Amino acid sequence: MAQVELIMPKMGESVAEATIIKWLKEEGETIELEEAVLEIATDKVDSEVPSPVEGVLAKKLFNEDDVVQVGQAIALIETEGSGTSETAPTEATASVDETAPNEVAVVEERVAEAVAAVQTELPKNTEGGRFYSPLVRSIAQKEGIGFEELETVPGTGQEGRVTKKDILAYVANRGNAPAAASAPVVPAASTRSAPEAPVKAPTTSGKVALMPGDEIEEMDRMRKLIAHHMVDSVQTSPHVTSYVEADVTNLVTWRNKVKDAYFKREGQKMTFTPLFIEAIVKAIKDFPNINISVDGESVIKRKNINIGMAAALPSGNLIVPVIKNADQLNLVGITAQVNDLANRARTNKLKPEEIQGGTYTITNVGTFGNVMGTPIINQPQVAIMAVGAIRKKPAVIETEHGDLLGIRHMMFLSHSYDHRVVDGALGGMFVRRVADYLEQFDVNREI
Repeated sequence: MAQVELIMPKMGESVAEATIIKWLKEEGETIELEEAVLEIATDKVDSEVPSPVEGVLAKKLFNEDDVVQVGQAIALIETEGSGTSETAPTEATASVDETAPNEVAVVEERVAEAVAAVQTELPKNTEGGRFYSPLVRSIAQKEGIGFEELETVPGTGQEGRVTKKDILAYVANRGNAPAAASAPVVPAASTRSAPEAPVKAPTTSGKVALMPGDEIEEMDRMRKLIAHHMVDSVQTSPHVTSYVEADVTNLVTWRNKVKDAYFKREGQKMTFTPLFIEAIVKAIKDFPNINISVDGESVIKRKNINIGMAAALPSGNLIVPVIKNADQLNLVGITAQVNDLANRARTNKLKPEEIQGGTYTITNVGTFGNVMGTPIINQPQVAIMAVGAIRKKPAVIETEHGDLLGIRHMMFLSHSYDHRVVDGALGGMFVRRVADYLEQFDVNREI
């Protein structure tokens, strides 16, 4: 038998580590080629790690909730070797064993110590179902953190689990916080009713008083990341928003005319989103200074036009898959990308690199019946556009015979931009140009 290391994969230029959130295979179980072995999470997306070989999971080198660096071995998989037996290791096996990283031995020793130290001191699970890994319990034991205090530590792991980073951050700030031992024990992943008297809940900042009948729910991991990203954006960029109302009657007429034939031909729906993206791409080519990023006091002018499209998940959270090089795609290509990314976003099948590298973002608030919004910039981009609901409204139509009153399909475009580098003139002209492309849509266009 030979052993192959399962390596933590590279998941994008800015991703250096990932957290193990769930092992899908146990030691001794058979693994097929490309079969998922475990689930991991980064600060951008959850993903699965497939096996590069067929074999048996010989050893897990890390536990759930452990943070692993990219490129580090996370498991050992035994594979069949030719002309070898289990009692006589091959040269390849010996080589792998001899060159196993020192980190593996350290982690194994630490986990063993943790299990022995906390086996009778701290329970693995609470009544509410909150799980504590051996490493977390070991750190708590060494730092003199009792069970009731451990229950008050905010967790950023899956289902509110406390990770290594969480417990270390808590220890580092422990001296600056009020004593937590007297706080009520609250399961992190549960929902509870507030008592009659206002109290400071251990999972809140303590700045908001509770009232009778209130309930407290922990944010899930993705919501915490979104919250941090949004706060960071408004603290980084001075936001300005410009609005334009566009007459998209031609565009609506054309889509209604072709959508059935398009579905029969391509097997896909023609939604409005690809049409909006096409107009935005054209406008970016006219105003390339919208397609930039800010790095300190330097401006990075992006060569590629990569359009992020905000997608709502069934959980209510938001994710932004990216259409790479959108300027090199025709409308059919953009439509295919939009449908594919949106479908896989809803089923949590996006790859980490598919939500990275955006240079401009669109969010369709009209999907929820909203007529306009003030979107927050998706850093490190400098602008984002919200497209509102399309509504029939009476409008004045200018003709060669004079002004007429008619029923038109109207919508608002909201353009938020970073006022450090995008002034009102550029921000306003850009959204106006997008509206122009939508209003001038050719009703006789072939597809």
